[in-house]
Amino acid sequence: MDTDVRVTSRAPAGTDSTVPAGLARSWLLVPGSAPGLASRVAASGADVVVVDLEDGVAPADKGRARHALAAAADAGLRPWVRIADVASDEWRTDVALLRGRDLVAGVVLAKVEAPDQLRRTLDALGGGLPLVALVESARGIESALDIAETHGVARLAFGSGDFRRDTGAADDPLALLYARSRLVSTSRAAGLPGPIDGPTVRREAAALTDASRHAASVGMTGRLCLREEQVDVVNAALSPSGDELAWALEVLDTLERCGIRDGSDLPRIARARAICDAAEAFGIEVDAAAVRRSDYAR
Repeated sequence: MDTDVRVTSRAPAGTDSTVPAGLARSWLLVPGSAPGLASRVAASGADVVVVDLEDGVAPADKGRARHALAAAADAGLRPWVRIADVASDEWRTDVALLRGRDLVAGVVLAKVEAPDQLRRTLDALGGGLPLVALVESARGIESALDIAETHGVARLAFGSGDFRRDTGAADDPLALLYARSRLVSTSRAAGLPGPIDGPTVRREAAALTDASRHAASVGMTGRLCLREEQVDVVNAALSPSGDELAWALEVLDTLERCGIRDGSDLPRIARARAICDAAEAFGIEVDAAAVRRSDYAR
């Protein structure tokens, strides 16, 4: 390949730049009851920070977590929030907190198994907020297309831990391949971005990298993170590589010079544009010797 591409990164997304939720790689879950919540949200380099009001918060600390989320909003921050599932009494309190108030950028709804749960949540919130449907059970996986096609859903996410508890599946890529692939397929069929994978509990960076690369190979494009130190690893694993960018630039260069030759060009062009869009959103730059994306026909 003749195109010389050197990949560099600007400041982490989530600091002085904003990554759209549809492209976001790292989704950092921070318990609402965590000390210094606003500071952690503000300092995070994650593409999206999700303040957790659900499983990450003990029942006795739920009220304090909600107050901390409101205080973060008063400080000018707009994280996402994970709220309780519709069957929980905590759900009513969570949506009452959010309704009519500009506290968050979006909502992750836990334990989604049917479209009605999403519609009830959207109605209770008064509309306007994008929803990520966190699918965590066998029933949810089998209803994934209906869930993905529900109005207001911006993306699907995989609650891998609860899914394993529900099904008895091992924490193994092969054992979870069907569930991940179904979320990828239904997301595509519904016109949604690639789904967000569940978190890696192990602390070794190599394990997180391997898991993220496996998820990417299936077609997932984001990952839940449990700790700040996981963010950079996930962002690197789910970002376009130098080889991918070089390939995308060559495809688009060929498009400009030769035009569309036949129908087989269309999937390559779509993928090349998606890679370049992601690189731009993530602050990944190519060497000046490479032809800039803006020079190419859209």
